[in-house]
Amino acid sequence: MYRSIRFRPLAAAALLVTWPAAHAGLSLADTVRLARDQAPALLAQQHALDGAQSAQRAAGTLPDPKLGVGVENYPVGGPDRYSLTRDFMTMQRIALMQDVPNRAKRAARESLAQARVERERAMLAAAQLNVQRDATLAWVAVHFAERRLAPLAELERENQLLQATLDARIAGGRAMPADATMARQEALTLADRRDDVVRDVAKARAALRRWVGPRADEPLDGDAAVPAVSAEQVRADIHRHAEIAPYVAMHQMAQAEAREVDAEQHGDWGWELAYSKRGSPYGDMVSFQFTFELPWQRGERQQPQLAAKQKEAQRVEAEREETMRRHREEIDMQLAELQALDRQHARLAGSAQALAGERVALALASYQAGRGDLAAVLAARREAADIRLKLIDLDAQRAALRVRLTTLVAE
Repeated sequence: MYRSIRFRPLAAAALLVTWPAAHAGLSLADTVRLARDQAPALLAQQHALDGAQSAQRAAGTLPDPKLGVGVENYPVGGPDRYSLTRDFMTMQRIALMQDVPNRAKRAARESLAQARVERERAMLAAAQLNVQRDATLAWVAVHFAERRLAPLAELERENQLLQATLDARIAGGRAMPADATMARQEALTLADRRDDVVRDVAKARAALRRWVGPRADEPLDGDAAVPAVSAEQVRADIHRHAEIAPYVAMHQMAQAEAREVDAEQHGDWGWELAYSKRGSPYGDMVSFQFTFELPWQRGERQQPQLAAKQKEAQRVEAEREETMRRHREEIDMQLAELQALDRQHARLAGSAQALAGERVALALASYQAGRGDLAAVLAARREAADIRLKLIDLDAQRAALRVRLTTLVAE
């Protein structure tokens, strides 16, 4: 069922980023590869899978045989007391015994072991998908956090140029002395905003370091390109969600346990081969016997246990349905959020950004002509920068949602 753990191109985020081969740095492909190689969670789940596969080989085997050694009819009284050879009934005995669970029980144990392997394999696939998703999100967070520095740096450069020309404008009567104070106050505000963004970059780098170690300090290589999301396909694949897949194997495990308990009603059997040695005057003896279990209290033992295992299977199925409904709700909410973000981005990237640029040009022209004040110029520039920052924020949110929506299914 989960024989091959392969990931869709979107799940591996191959469509999320393109990178020029000529540039050095930490690409998204490097991030995903390092995360999968180093994540302790994947190592732990791989150990769980290896353990289940190892246990599977012993699931259908017979119990170990037993070796019995002893003395029968040892005399403790009479003329032959404490002798192993004088009494004809005294025998030194060695026996080989083998218990044989019934075939239905062994088949159920084999099915249980196989289902446990499938569950661990499905959980490993889900863990790998989670690591790839989280590592991708960490890389994307750094990418967009650093992009926020550019608009602020441009504002700071414009502010420095403004301050450099204000003294001449004030001396020529084309600006007020208060404009210099206003420009310095604006510089302080921009420095605060830059520090906030630098802090966000450092936090994003710290999150990335969890997945790639020291390479998180390298420059990023590649530009983010938002992949397309098909709402219809995402909804159609809900039953293949990576977190739902283990429930199939868990239900098979519960059913196998129920079959094993049901097989208890038929009882097991066993055999024993014994060799008995007597004193030299007497001949040795060989014995062979069968033993059979008698499950005569089925109503008090096996049947209640069988009902409990059947309820366990029903519980697993109910949990699977609950998990599917929860993920369906999450997907619908994410798709609605993505649709709203796309509309907002289209408005800002279109008319809003153009209007902000027009307002900056008009305010600056009025100020240079002596018909406007500096506050209007600063406000217009600040609004234009805020729109650029808002667009970057929208890009970051849209990319994160697309990553989440395209890393749901492990094949």
